[in-house]
Amino acid sequence: MSLDKIFGLYTLGFLGITILIGIGEAIGLVTNQMIGWIFMALSLLIYVFIGIVTRTSNPDQYYVAGRGVPAVYNGMATGSDWMSAASFISMGGALSAQGFAGLAYVMGWTGGYLLLAVFLGPYLRQFGAYTIPDFLGARFGGNQARIVGVIGAIACSFTYLIAQVTGVGLIVSRFIGLDFNIGVFVGLLGVLFCSVLGGMKSVTWTQVAQYIILIISYLVPVVYMSWTLFSIPIPELTYGQILQRNNVRAIEITRDAKEKETRALWKQEADEANAKIKAGGVPEAEVEKLKAQAALASRQATAPAASEDAKFGRYLTVPTGTGMWNFLALTFCLMVGTAGLPHILTRYYTTPSVRQARTSVAWSLFFIFLLYFTAPAYAAFARFTIYAKLVGTKISELPRWVTLWQPAGLFSVVDKNNDGIVQWADFVVRSTDFVVLSMPEIAGLPFVITGLVMAGGLAAALSTADGLLLTIANAISHDLYYNVIDRTASLAKRLTITKVLLIVTALIAAWVATFRVAIIVELVAWAFSLAGASFFPALVMGIWWKRANKAGAVAGMWVGLIVTAYYMIGSRFYGVSWFGTWTIASAIFGLPAGFLTIWIVSLLTQPPPQAVQDLVVSVRYPKTGQATKGDPLGRDLPAGAH
Repeated sequence: MSLDKIFGLYTLGFLGITILIGIGEAIGLVTNQMIGWIFMALSLLIYVFIGIVTRTSNPDQYYVAGRGVPAVYNGMATGSDWMSAASFISMGGALSAQGFAGLAYVMGWTGGYLLLAVFLGPYLRQFGAYTIPDFLGARFGGNQARIVGVIGAIACSFTYLIAQVTGVGLIVSRFIGLDFNIGVFVGLLGVLFCSVLGGMKSVTWTQVAQYIILIISYLVPVVYMSWTLFSIPIPELTYGQILQRNNVRAIEITRDAKEKETRALWKQEADEANAKIKAGGVPEAEVEKLKAQAALASRQATAPAASEDAKFGRYLTVPTGTGMWNFLALTFCLMVGTAGLPHILTRYYTTPSVRQARTSVAWSLFFIFLLYFTAPAYAAFARFTIYAKLVGTKISELPRWVTLWQPAGLFSVVDKNNDGIVQWADFVVRSTDFVVLSMPEIAGLPFVITGLVMAGGLAAALSTADGLLLTIANAISHDLYYNVIDRTASLAKRLTITKVLLIVTALIAAWVATFRVAIIVELVAWAFSLAGASFFPALVMGIWWKRANKAGAVAGMWVGLIVTAYYMIGSRFYGVSWFGTWTIASAIFGLPAGFLTIWIVSLLTQPPPQAVQDLVVSVRYPKTGQATKGDPLGRDLPAGAH
């Protein structure tokens, strides 16, 4: 049976089961909790089944799916690998909260694929390898560049992995009632089955299945709302009218006397907390609590529905000054981070030829576009429903979705002025991650739609976690252990080490995620900054400048990684601020430092051997009609590496 028929039947089957669950809900046959368990179990069973069917110990299949994935399916798998918990869960919420400024995520994450298509993807496929450190080791010679590549791959991939695990825990804890700290471990079971049993082969076909689930589940709620409000099932064409309604409602809210009273009380609380800090004599632990209290109260006082009395304020206007600097810096960091993520770059090793690699980038953009084009509509509809169904209601009669989601700790409703009515400033949002997941309940849709969104969010988080776990395990077992420590290690030993590392890495990531160090979208932005600063300069210079040498690449990757990590940690936890730049745009300093270091050090040291320079030329002019044959450097790669 062809792949088209297999996945066509799979799609129809999934839709059919969803419809049957909806009918069961309508006639009272299944409860909400049962729906949550059904979708959870169904999703995990699908992924486990694929893992079992596609299990393999062939190195070519395990590391690069046999280099036989057609462009359209590689594009679908890449889209799934790419659209993580941040895209599915967090981006709609970020746009809803930030307005125009949130478009940096959409522009950066899609723009990065253009960089990838032009500068990296086809050329890495022409080179032919298993991992990005493989390319670095052969292009720059010796193991130094490879080891730095392994460190960079682990740093950015593990940070990204924590975000996915956090999303898994959030979904599982909300929809099937498990504690968050338990949910993060339960949700990873499906990932481990796929990754451990079949490596990239299993991960690829699991990600195709996951993409189908996540795109259906993302589109259904907002399409349903668009149809309900406008009788037009295309939310991208109707959310402009919702923005206009939001504008009118925001102005009404801002002018309301009770709203002004509530904001004044928040400002008073912030002033009192800051005064206690300035007065001194407060224990260090108490100071941190006061700072958090002051920051939250200040945000509630100064971030109303409309920032000025008769305007929609910053929500729909282009940022200026420092705001524009951060907007452009974040967009840039997300673009170069996209083009430097090891688990995404590795996907272009799995196609049959260079031409297919190039085509799969176009398919990736199309499949990503379907979700990203819809995200602004999610943001507008979410804000509209909160205005309409929460603001102005009685505290004693809160909507059901509030009571269901408040325990998750993502938001709370506080009657600040004790008038018994919910004001906009009474709605305290601690994380916008709730927007997409709770959207069906906020809008009053049947719970089967909520269960569908849960399955989609789980698919998004697990699909990316699949690729990240495999990247980390391969970086240690293949790039570090086999290529650096023990070149005589047997295939069985290497695969065993990879599988053990998959399990250990998943457990560590789940444990770290229980600390809830940041919201999902912030963790992801950190990962992109680390990937962009450590890999992008070395990869671009390695392909496009044959004079770049080992000393330059190693120094450039270290400088980029260290500068980015310093600003990221310093700005997030210790008050470091350069030009008012956000912590999520840290690579804006590390990346140019990396490029400059590679250029200067390469010019001050010996040029690379002629064989390496010949490799650069051969990689830069790929044969688009056929797969790479032979290796320009005569490297001793495992069988099937080309």
